[in-house]
Parts: sequence; structure tokens; C-alpha cells
Amino acid sequence: MWYFSTPLVVFGDDALSHLETLPARRVMIVTDAFLADSAMFRQVRARLEAARVPVSVFADVQPEPDLETVRRCAAALTAAQPDWIIGLGGGSVLDAAKAAWALYERPDIDPAGISPMETFGLRARARLITIPTTSGTGSEATWAAVLTDAQEKRKLSVATRELLADVAIVDPALAMTLPPSLTVLTGLDALTHAIEAFSSAWANDFADGPSLKAAQLIFTYLPRVAADGADAEAREKMHNAATLAGIALSNSQVALAHALGHSVGALFGLPHGRAVSVALPYTLEYNINAGVGRYLDLARFIGLAVTSEAEAGPALAEAFRELLRRLGQPLSYAGCGVPRDAFQAELEALCDRADLDANLVASRRLPDRAEMRRLFECAYEGKNVDF
Repeated sequence: MWYFSTPLVVFGDDALSHLETLPARRVMIVTDAFLADSAMFRQVRARLEAARVPVSVFADVQPEPDLETVRRCAAALTAAQPDWIIGLGGGSVLDAAKAAWALYERPDIDPAGISPMETFGLRARARLITIPTTSGTGSEATWAAVLTDAQEKRKLSVATRELLADVAIVDPALAMTLPPSLTVLTGLDALTHAIEAFSSAWANDFADGPSLKAAQLIFTYLPRVAADGADAEAREKMHNAATLAGIALSNSQVALAHALGHSVGALFGLPHGRAVSVALPYTLEYNINAGVGRYLDLARFIGLAVTSEAEAGPALAEAFRELLRRLGQPLSYAGCGVPRDAFQAELEALCDRADLDANLVASRRLPDRAEMRRLFECAYEGKNVDF
């Protein structure tokens, strides 16, 4: 038995107008300092003011939010006592908003201990709206949050279906001014979600549809929007694709590429989209070599002329690498600027963190310690995986 969960998704032009119908007594907007001074923030606030809803703001979310940020946000929520929380921003903001909401509802819990195996009783105090301003993480539609343990220098993936937003507002206008570098990195993040969700050990018929459509849209529209950020059609398709990929990963799971990427990102400060997208082709090859890939339908859906699983995996890995080249992105961690001596010094720590990563459990092939070390070395050097 399994479950399919998704928020109410409000999408398309002027989706923000949904805020004017919000049955709220008091709202807190969780965002970052940059967005708090933006036209996007003013639009959201104006919609709430039109509905005569009092608004307070927490605007101190940092990239890759750490546990202390989450605790400070929860304290601000406790002081303001909202009955609706709005997360406005990219994945970091949305993840912080979800985790802080859990602590607002349950101040007795440790955010690192949020688990799908327990019931937390969320929504006794507030409900959650997620409004993405980037087209990548899909956090607006997932029931997980990725946090940083700054002391341990590792990423924590915390999850419970109770963290799923009540409403996700996917308005493509909010992504129109996304800078080219963020456009590319968030798009690659979403594509990695779609591919891993479709090919994970927990893949299922309900999650397959969003995975396939997200992958098709991103392969088609990411090069377009990278070349012309004012391409309104490409912006809309990418914004929709990111949410579709979020729905897919939330109801299937991401896997080995995320375990590697989380480890490298936490230790070397790489952006999440870059860290996981560099890892993906190597983990595809690792699965292919054991005959446990599930890539045929994915390859066909993005237009590759393949007729068997044996053809599909290598073709998909090469298509992904070619997309990275086309977008001017590195294909290895050395190419990301990670120093060789630092990589070698941290290799065992990288393996430790990957072994503990929650996303590892959905991998179709589980590496032992020696294989994990070799995977990292291949991804660092840019060598094809032959084991």
C-alpha cells in the first residue's frame, strides 16, 4: 500500500489572486532579505491587504538554511501567532518555512527528528501556503525539507506527510526575473528530481506521469529560457515542470545522486542544483552496469531513439551530459572548483555523509563503502563508471 499526496496547486497567470480569497485572521510571510525588498513581495502583501488580513514578516532565511535559522523563524511565528504561514522564495525559504511551521505547532520537537514514522498533529495552529520564486526544488509540493547542520557540516533531509503545504501557488510571473545562473541551476535540480523519481526503487504509476512530463518539459524549455530569460512560454513551462517534479519526488523518492550531491554540497559549499546534477550521470551508469536501470520510457519521452533498456540508460546519461555542456555547466566536481587535495582529505567524510543520507534508501543499487568511494572519485575526475 502507498499514498499519493499533493497540495492544492493554483497555477497560471495571476495565480496570486488566490490570496484574496484566503480565510485568514493573521498571516506571517517567511522569506529572505532580498525578496522582502522586491516587487514580488509587494505583490503578495498587496493581495493580503486587499483581503484586509494583518501581515507580519520573517525575512531572515539564508541559503541552505541551518537549524538555528529554523528555530529563530519558529520563535517569530510563536510571537506573531498566525493562522496561515506563507513561504515566499526558493527552495531554501520554502524548506525553512515548513520546518519552522512544524516547530511552531510542536515546540517540543527537534527539527532533526521530523520523521514520517511519527504523527505530529500539525495544523492545530496554522496552515501553510508555498509560493516558489524559482523553478527548481519543487519544495512547494513536497513533504520534505533539506536543512543544514552547520556544526556537523552535513545536510539533513527531514520529512513527514504533515509538512505538505495546503496550497501551492505556482505563478510563472514570479520567475520572470530569475538570473541566468539560477535559472540553469534550479532547472537542473528539477530535472534530476524527475529522473531520479521515475527511476527510484519506490517508483509507482501515480508518480510516473509527473516525472515523465517534467523531464520532457525541462529538456525542451531549459535551453530556451537559459538563452532568453524573457521567453514567457519557456518560463511558464519550467515553473510548472519544477512543481511536477516536486510532486513526483514527493510520491516516489530521489536516490543516489542526491546522497552524493548533499554530501559534496555540504562539505564544499556547492549550490544544490550543481551538486546533484554533476552526480546524476555517474549514478545512472552505476545502475546501468548492474542491469537495474529503469530508463527506457524516460529516454523515449525526451525524444531519444532507443528500443531497449540496454540502449536507454547510456543514451540518457549522454543526453544529460550534453545538456550540461550546452548550458556551460561542469561535468565533474573538479570542474566545479573543488580542490583535489581537499577532496582527497574529505573523501571518507563524504562517504560517511552519503551513507547516512535518507535518500539512499530508494536507490535501485546500494553501493558498499568501496563502491561509494569509487563513485565519488569518478564524479570528481569525470571518469565513466565501469563497475
